[in-house]
Amino acid sequence: MNFSARPLLFLTILITFLLTGCGSISTLGKLEDGAGGEASKMWDRWVESGGDIAVATTWERKVKDGVTIKDIENAFEQISAERNMKGVGELPLSKELEARTGVKQKFLKVYSYCTPATARMMVDFSPAMAAYLPCRLTVVEKDDGLWIYTLNMDMMVKMGRKLPSPLKEEAWAVRETIWQMMERASKGEF
Repeated sequence: MNFSARPLLFLTILITFLLTGCGSISTLGKLEDGAGGEASKMWDRWVESGGDIAVATTWERKVKDGVTIKDIENAFEQISAERNMKGVGELPLSKELEARTGVKQKFLKVYSYCTPATARMMVDFSPAMAAYLPCRLTVVEKDDGLWIYTLNMDMMVKMGRKLPSPLKEEAWAVRETIWQMMERASKGEF
């Protein structure tokens, strides 16, 4: 984080506490350990990106040169099977755009995965989490090659209210699966 932004962050937090009083203090006691550190990382990414909230809330990996889309898809399939996560759909956006316009498009495809029992537990814990279902990884072709993007799953497991057991362990397993899918697929490891 830019040193000059830290005083602003401190001032923002201080003002928030002063304006919201006991509610903020009460909420802080309900959060996962390390939630503040994760919030700080997201804040840093938000500032560094010039205010792009999508940058602040996602993970991304540049795909190693020579790794093909088929390699990425094989890695996704292999890792999800290893970790008992179900592929629940694909959205081939670039092919759809090509069909609609007749113009060749850079590759853009969304891959969706879910662990139904964990999804149910998470939505029972917080119905608003339904908006984050299913887990998605997106392969994006940019001028410098292929990239993989996914939601920063640490928001779910590190920043919110404390997750009860066994939800906490299940949520961590989903987080680790998505992380491994992004990491290994970006290197062509399957």
